[in-house]
Amino acid sequence: MAPSDDTIFGRILRGEIPCDQVYADDLCLAFRDVAPQAPVHVLVIPREPIARLDEATEEQAALLGHLLLVAARVARQEGLEGFRTVINSGAEAGQTVFHLHVHVIGGRPLAWPPG
Repeated sequence: MAPSDDTIFGRILRGEIPCDQVYADDLCLAFRDVAPQAPVHVLVIPREPIARLDEATEEQAALLGHLLLVAARVARQEGLEGFRTVINSGAEAGQTVFHLHVHVIGGRPLAWPPG
């Protein structure tokens, strides 16, 4: 699937759809999920349109690392002592928006294995 900014996340990044923003910088945006699966459920998305994790390139390695560092920063900011990060890659894995995003989930005990 070719990277596209024609997704709901692209529209959020362009300011066409409002979000409950919790963090932003030149590389990414973090906002509360509209259908939270836990008391804290934040999405961290790159400003650069990457459809799926498995389509990221070596040139995007620093960006991918930055997304994880922002996920940890958001978790601290939200007061989480423990949290889960999830990246779904592909429809079979549960990805519904084809713009790479990192879920930061916490605020309640999280079972394993998930789903």
